Formats: sequence, C-alpha cells, structure tokens
Amino acid sequence: MDRSPLDLAGALVEDIEVGVIILDRDLRILHWNAFISQRSGKPLEPALRQPLTSVFPEADTPRLGQMLAKARDQGLHAYTHWREDPYLIQLPCSPEGRVAPLRLQSTLLFPFDCHGERCFGLLLYDTTDFARSNEQLTAALNALGSKQLEQEQLIHKLEKANAQLVQSEKLAAIGQLAAGVAHEINNPIGYVFSNLKTLTGYVNDLLRIVDAVEGVGSLEELQQLKRSLEYDYIRNDVEALIHESEDGIERVKKIITALKDFSHIEEEAFRAVDLHKGFDSTLNLVNNELKYKAEVVREYGELPQVECIPSQINQVVMNLLINAAHAIEGFGRITLRSGHDGGWVWLEVEDNGKGIDPAILHRIYEPFFTTKPVGKGTGLGLALSYNIVQKHNGRIEVSSHPGQGTRFRVWLPERQPMPGEVST
Repeated sequence: MDRSPLDLAGALVEDIEVGVIILDRDLRILHWNAFISQRSGKPLEPALRQPLTSVFPEADTPRLGQMLAKARDQGLHAYTHWREDPYLIQLPCSPEGRVAPLRLQSTLLFPFDCHGERCFGLLLYDTTDFARSNEQLTAALNALGSKQLEQEQLIHKLEKANAQLVQSEKLAAIGQLAAGVAHEINNPIGYVFSNLKTLTGYVNDLLRIVDAVEGVGSLEELQQLKRSLEYDYIRNDVEALIHESEDGIERVKKIITALKDFSHIEEEAFRAVDLHKGFDSTLNLVNNELKYKAEVVREYGELPQVECIPSQINQVVMNLLINAAHAIEGFGRITLRSGHDGGWVWLEVEDNGKGIDPAILHRIYEPFFTTKPVGKGTGLGLALSYNIVQKHNGRIEVSSHPGQGTRFRVWLPERQPMPGEVST
C-alpha cells in the first residue's frame, strides 16, 4: 500500500539516531522522537505543550537565547559544537535505558513554517565517531589554539612596546623642544622680573609721598614732592607695567598648559574633543621652533567634536609641524588647515620647503628612516604618526613636489567605529 510523503518523513524521524524536538514559536514542545525518550529517560506525553526549559532546565542558559535570536530574528540555522561544554540538553541514557551519556553532542536549531505557523526544529546528534576519526584535526586545532595564544601574547607585548615607543618619541620631542621652551618662558619671565624691580622703585616713591602727607606744612609742599618724584609719570607707567607683566605671566601659563596637554603619559581613552584647541596648544609649544623658520598660517574650517586620544593627535600635529620647519631652507610659510567631509574630519600641514624626493617617498613611514643630519631627527616621527592615525582608524595622505613643498593630510573618523564595524 502506498504511503504519503508525510508518513514516510514521520517514520524516518522516529527511526534515525538523531534526537528531534519540534517546538512552537514560544519554544513549547509539540513533539519529539523516540531517540529523545530513550536517551533522556523522559516520556513524551507529560512534556507536550510544556516549555522546553521546564522539561530540560539545563537548557535555560544564555546560549539558548543566542541560538533563538539567530533562528527567530535572523531566520538562520544556529549550531552548537561538540567542543562546547556543557551541552544544551543532557541525554544521560543509552538506548537500553542504562546510564551512558551521549558523549559528544552537537545541536542545531532552525526555523520552519508549519501550516502558516512559525515553528522550530531542534536536532541533537552524537558526533563521537566523527571526533574519533578526526583526532589529527583535534591535535591540529589544539596546536593552533596554543599558537593563537602565543600570538595574542606577542601582539600584547608589541602593543605595549609600541606604547612605550610612542611615549619615548614624545619625551624625545619634548627634550628637543626644551631649549626653545626655556627660551619662550625666559623672555616673559625676564621682563616680568625687570618690571617688578621698576615697580619696587615706584612703590618706594609712592610710599614717600604717602608718608609725607602727615609731615608737610602745606599742600604746596606736598605737590612739590609729587612733582619731584614724577608722580604723574609713575601712575601711568605702573598701569602699563602691570598690564605687561600680566601678559608675560599669561604667556608662561599657555606654554606650561601646552606642555601639560602634550605630555599626558597615561591617556589611552578615546573622548570627544575640540581639535582646534589641541592645534593651538601644540603651536604654543613649538612656537620657538617655528617662529625663526616660517610664518604659520591657520586656516581652520568648521569641525564637530572628534572622538580621539587628544594627546596622541597633538603629537601627530607636532611631528608634522616640526618636519615642515626642518624642510624649509631660510624663511618660509607653514599652513595648518582643517575641514569636515561627511563623517570624517581632516587636518593638513603644508609647507613651501624643499619637498621630498619621489624616490624615497614610499619609505617615509619606515621606522628610523630619516633624511635629516645626524642628531637632527630620530626617524620615528612619521612612523609613529602613521601608527597613531592607524590606531584611530584614519589615514595619512602625502603630496610633495621637490623645490615646491609638501602637504600632509590626516583623515580621522568623527566617531570611532564600534568593535566589528569597518570605518570607510
């Protein structure tokens, strides 16, 4: 007698050595085959319409939630591998009912439609024979896992070494700038000190006038003393000296603030910042390095807050500015620009110096490669700048024409991509 395809499918499901559980959209049990009853030791009837996790409490784990999200929300097949322990559902019995757990279990959860209703199939199958036949694969996977761990440790060491290298270059740059910074500080401190000496004399003269108020015989005598001590001149000059001294102290404050902003050793967190403040801070720091070499022109565009590690971006700007100054023979021009394009911002340092030989343009980001005289450069500035920009998921573009100048443009994403995203 002919049998319907549905009957044949049912007979197959009941006879195969694979556990089959059919679930409704809410993961209530609609049916399971004889394999599940034999291996779990649980009859089907009491379990019908019961939640899967009520009948098999061990399945109530985040893993089941992840599988369900993949199958229900994305319409995909969700697997668990026999290497993942503990297994989703424990099947502790042999076909004869003896305690003999399913040794190596894999699981598949998949969605399907039954008479217009969303249902799920849950397959549980023994992969012991497969695993035994793939012992070499297992050994290779173990060895690969060990190598992967070694690689991760090596990458961690390299990241740590790179961070130390970045900081060393930063400190080396600060060391190279130390004389210029000292000069920048010494100038305002010098005239503040000179002003204080002058103010000391003025105060003494003013005190003489104050003290004379009680001892003079007439107002004429007091006025004569004021004229002899040039009171009107002192009064006007005191205001000028105080204002000039305030400017000097403010200049020193800016330099110290720039130095502090630049040398954040511990800063590793990305945060949204105003890049222009960082540019100005860096220009204050390298002013003595630049002012005798070039006119610095700022052409800032409108920028949003940018998610970055500001001290590291400041270091990139400083490296590009100093390289631009070193490329200029005589006195030239350095332009610092910025702009915004979609989800990206860019900063640009352009000089009208001697340019870069096309034959070595492809090597400029190599560590320790430099065209500067011995003692003038470390060969790390551009290499570390490149690494910093890469860490920020950005890129550096360079355009150079010998005898005309060089332009470096750094592109940075306005927001750092989330893990797993690709910045485009």
